Amino acid sequence: MITKKMAKALNVQLNHEFYSAYLYLSMSAYCSKKDFNGAASWFLLQYQEELAHATRIYNYIIEQGAIVSLEQVNKPEKKFGSLLETYQKSLSHEQTMTCMLNDLSNKALNEKDHATYNLLQWFVNEQVEEEAILHEIISKIKLVKNDGYGLLMIDNELAKRTSAKSGALA
Repeated sequence: MITKKMAKALNVQLNHEFYSAYLYLSMSAYCSKKDFNGAASWFLLQYQEELAHATRIYNYIIEQGAIVSLEQVNKPEKKFGSLLETYQKSLSHEQTMTCMLNDLSNKALNEKDHATYNLLQWFVNEQVEEEAILHEIISKIKLVKNDGYGLLMIDNELAKRTSAKSGALA
């Protein structure tokens, strides 16, 4: 069983994970509108991955006998700029999530709640992967700059992602 303080902190994170999903769904719609269908597909899979993250925390809260507290999800942006700017905003968001998860991990350690700490280490490791993937995508977009053919090639590579857990450009 976890403390009320830890349950509250996990619920905050749970709701941030739902916002992340919502943000990526909005990015997918935006990319689709801009005819970057590969990026739209990539962000749709990212949306699904964030829902899986939320579900993981949700299940843990329940398994620990705590109460799940679902809050209103904030409305995400609708416009994100260029493809580069969209991925940069995604990276910035993931960096914010990394800070939140690190803080939550510290709370678990301070409470000597090793079960929650172990759960959170999975998320911390996941964030390392998320940020690395986004850095790779951003680097490739920067490499081609505004070259239409280069952006088309990157968009086609992004379309090759087939699951929420497959790599950066494939």
